[in-house]
Amino acid sequence: MVCKNRGVFLLPDAAFDPADVHYAAVWKPRPGELAAFTNLRVIFNLGAGVDALMADSSLPNVPLVRVAVSDLTGRMAEYVVLHVLMHHRQEPYLRACQREKRWQPKFQWPASAIAVGIMGLGALGANAAQVLARIGFRVAGWSRSPKRIAGIECFHGRGQLGAFLERTDILVCLLPLTPDTRHILDRGLFARLNRDSPLGAPVLINAGRGGLQNEADILACLDDGTLGAASLDVFADEPLPANSPFWTHPKVVLTPHNAADTDPDEISKYVARQIERLEAGGALENVVDPARGY
Repeated sequence: MVCKNRGVFLLPDAAFDPADVHYAAVWKPRPGELAAFTNLRVIFNLGAGVDALMADSSLPNVPLVRVAVSDLTGRMAEYVVLHVLMHHRQEPYLRACQREKRWQPKFQWPASAIAVGIMGLGALGANAAQVLARIGFRVAGWSRSPKRIAGIECFHGRGQLGAFLERTDILVCLLPLTPDTRHILDRGLFARLNRDSPLGAPVLINAGRGGLQNEADILACLDDGTLGAASLDVFADEPLPANSPFWTHPKVVLTPHNAADTDPDEISKYVARQIERLEAGGALENVVDPARGY
C-alpha cells in the first residue's frame, strides 16, 4: 500500500466528493470526465502516450505527468530487441520452413550488417537504441530536437529526416502522437528507407501509437515490396477489428498493444513518490509540455 495516509478512490464505483480529489491517476478517461474535479493539482497519465488526454479541450489546467518507470523502459527494450532480432535472424522464413518440413537454411549476416533506425529518442527510444548497439547493430536515432546519446548517431528535425531514413534497414517507431507526427508512417516515408541491405526490403516496427501509421499505405507497401515486413503493436482502432487484413497478412507480426505493459505496483510507487516530492516543495518529473504535446 503506497498511499497509507490518503483516501484512494477507484472510479466509477467509489462514493466521494469530487472537491476532495487533488490527484488523478488515469488512462484514457472519457472526454470531460476530469473537468468535474475542481481542486485537482496534478493529473498522472498511466502510460507513455498522452495524446488522448491532450485531445480533451475540457482538461483542467494543471500539470500533466507521464509515467516513466524503469519497468516500462525495460519492457519496451525487450519488445524492440525481440522484433529486431526476429527480422534480422529471418525467423518468419525459418518458422515457415518448420511448418513445411523444409531444411533450407539461408546465409545469416551479422548484426553489424544491419542499420536500425529509431524514431523517437525519449527514455524508451534512447534505452532501446543502446541495447541494440551493444548487440552489434548499427543504430541511429531521429528526434524532433537535437539529442546526444553515447554510441548512437543522432539525427533531428525535418531537415535531417531524409539522411536518417536512407541509412535505415529496420525502422523502429517510438514517437509520441502529436499533430506533427500523425500518419508520419506513410508511403512517402517508407520509399526513402534503404533499398540495399541484406534484408532485401525495409522492415517497419511500430510500438508507438496507432495514429502514427497510415494503415492503408502499410498494407499497400507490404504488397508491392516497398516494405518487406512489419511488426505492429498498435493500431488506429483497438481492439483490432476481426475483419482487419493485418490479422492474416503473411508479412505482418501482430501484437495486441502489449509491448510495454507495466507492473501496477511500480506505477503506484511512482505516483506516490511524485506526490510526496511535490508536497515537500520539489518539482514534478516528466511534466508534459502542452505546446509540444508530450
